[in-house]
Amino acid sequence: MICPERRARVVVTGMGAITPLALNVPDTWSALQAGRSGVGPITRFDASELPCRIAAEVRDFRPQDYMPLKEARRMARASQFAVAACREALTDARLPLPLADPERTGVLIGSGIGGFAQADEAMQQYRARGYRAVSPFALVSSLANMASYHVSLGIKSLGPISTVVAACATGTQSIGEACEWIRRGIVDVVIAGGVEETVHEGALVGFLAMRALSMRNDEPARASRPFDAGRDGFVVGEGAALVVLESLDHARARGASIYAEVLGHASSSDAFHAAAPDPNGAGAVRAMRWAIQDAGIQLSEVDLINAHGSSTPVNDETETRAIKTVFGEHARRLAVNSTKSMVGHMMGAAGAIEAITCALAIRDGIIHPTINYEEPDPACDLDYVPNLARQATVKVALSNSFGLGGQNACLVLGKLEENSQDADCS
Repeated sequence: MICPERRARVVVTGMGAITPLALNVPDTWSALQAGRSGVGPITRFDASELPCRIAAEVRDFRPQDYMPLKEARRMARASQFAVAACREALTDARLPLPLADPERTGVLIGSGIGGFAQADEAMQQYRARGYRAVSPFALVSSLANMASYHVSLGIKSLGPISTVVAACATGTQSIGEACEWIRRGIVDVVIAGGVEETVHEGALVGFLAMRALSMRNDEPARASRPFDAGRDGFVVGEGAALVVLESLDHARARGASIYAEVLGHASSSDAFHAAAPDPNGAGAVRAMRWAIQDAGIQLSEVDLINAHGSSTPVNDETETRAIKTVFGEHARRLAVNSTKSMVGHMMGAAGAIEAITCALAIRDGIIHPTINYEEPDPACDLDYVPNLARQATVKVALSNSFGLGGQNACLVLGKLEENSQDADCS
């Protein structure tokens, strides 16, 4: 272990999630281990005339189960997801309300497109009935920072608040940036993660124009197939995933249970193309290397990579190449899995739910599978944990997120080692 510069250590003490598989973390984790797909026919709008008619929707979500219905009606669906996930995360962390020290508690929740549906609905109302028909909450509810606002309002946190908007890298970068707040000593606790409500015809049509989506309408559960030779695009998903981050000292002082330690993080830019990755994976390589350097570990200490693994022909091949570039021969000994094979691409929430699965793999010694891996692709030749969950000791996991706009973010989580960074660095 390389001894990094002394700084506050950051741990994960609570989790909350609303996903296409379940409305909480334990049930989502059980479904992931079982290899169950959350992809099905689109029900949120009429997609019958579109060439793609499938998505990973959050089903049976009732906002009134988590908040007063009057408040919910003034929120975007993404904000509703965030409030629900925060409620679970705080309960899981055993952080009671009111907060013990609101000024030392921050909120950093990212979203790729915010309340896209609310903005679209407002424009449709205006065109049909004039501006007086538009809700006074339409513009506000559509803003990307509203999920952070509603969570902060609900728990009455008074510390720093922010929003990361980094496309598919949002959730991962949000947790990384929140980690920095604690490292710098400006807060003790941060609620961090990502949300998205992307199952909307405007988003679907846009991705269709990019030729990015799977067209397996007749077999939706088999549509998302990362690293498989027959992959034909990703599946749009939605939901929220939030974690409670604390300084290790704060968590210990209150006797909190700890899932994992955030060892390191990094982000990088491809500076190449708005929608296509650098073909050599150079941006992904930089982000992985910098995150591992920030974690102060050796490459050989990484046991698991939760891949971006979006199921597009170009991305999966490029990510495989980047992993081999960074890890060399150790790449052959790594387990590499893709959560998106079961929950689709939750966009701004994707990296956050993937960070949660890494923490749970560390805690439980179980790596969830990459489902629908049926035909090997010679260009994707690593161990993708195909189709069945695997028991394994996971001490260190790397989570990758690579997004539109050439935005890359990586997060390193590790099993809490009581003496790992407490030793003298001299």
